[in-house]
Amino acid sequence: MTSPAKLAAGVIVVRDAPEGLRFLLLRAYRNWDFPKGLVEKDEDPFAAALRETREEAGIDDLEFPWGTDYVETDAYSGNKVARYYLGRTVSERVVLHVNPELGRPEHHEFRWVDRAEAAALAPPRLQHVMRWAAGKLGL
Repeated sequence: MTSPAKLAAGVIVVRDAPEGLRFLLLRAYRNWDFPKGLVEKDEDPFAAALRETREEAGIDDLEFPWGTDYVETDAYSGNKVARYYLGRTVSERVVLHVNPELGRPEHHEFRWVDRAEAAALAPPRLQHVMRWAAGKLGL
């Protein structure tokens, strides 16, 4: 019997830049992803996505002009499913806060990248997430 999937939630964060729309990606070891983390017991997934983006990237000015629709990954890594919302920020500044449980930031670096670089850096499980976001953004 398979245990129920663990739900993670996050935000595909985009911002307008002079050179065009940029996506925020965070790197932990060799893995690139959008800000996300596990939804806590009795926590709303959208609230978890906002919390995780604030905790992992220091971004708290998100707007959701495309609504709160979301896309989910297939189950991966210990039966986890990641749900992503599409949000916009005007902030270029990213702060990789120290996670008190780890004693260090969860991520090693961040990058603001265009769609092509985001697709190149994102792992296979995020490719349909990128296509979904590009469709919402009209790219």
